[in-house]
Amino acid sequence: MSTISVFDMAGNQVSETELSDAVFGVAPNEAVMHAMVVNYLANQRQGTQSTLTRTEVSGGGRKPWRQKGTGHARQGSTRAPQWVHGGIALGPKPRDYRYALNKKVRRLAMKSALSSKVIDNNLIVLNELSLDEYKTKTIVNMLKALGAEGKALIVTAEADAKVIKSAANIPGVKTAAVNTLNVYDILNCDKFIVVKNAVGKIEEVYA
Repeated sequence: MSTISVFDMAGNQVSETELSDAVFGVAPNEAVMHAMVVNYLANQRQGTQSTLTRTEVSGGGRKPWRQKGTGHARQGSTRAPQWVHGGIALGPKPRDYRYALNKKVRRLAMKSALSSKVIDNNLIVLNELSLDEYKTKTIVNMLKALGAEGKALIVTAEADAKVIKSAANIPGVKTAAVNTLNVYDILNCDKFIVVKNAVGKIEEVYA
């Protein structure tokens, strides 16, 4: 097991804790992490794009000119795809982009992402994160004390409304509970800040 420092909200080191090598000490698998990120982004797509086919655009019911003798190519409708204001041929229609990856792949991707933060020294463990009131300034000061003023992900054991709302309007800062943690958010942040009791839950789920 590897040992990591534990800090308080003022940025002071208060203790140390051990991290499970089964979760935070694996060799990062970049191919699996990439597959998980692509899967996450695909699952976020709404898939509501839609174009009108020639049967859906209005007009075009009358044949524009007679079949023969005009010198023009024969036409049956002014709403065929080659006409201005015509329907779209083979255009996008609503569809579901979601797909699933195997459970083993998802677990390995999560372990790889967590381990990569440890390797890059971007994992910060907090002894506790408790707010008495909804206060954005408290979170801002905490991030400044921890040296995490860029893109940061704050992870708590359970969803905490005060933490979520206090950090909601800070640019680049996201919050997550252990049960909503995903590989994309972990890799997308510069600093991964996790409360000590959340570390135990993560190890319990993925060890």
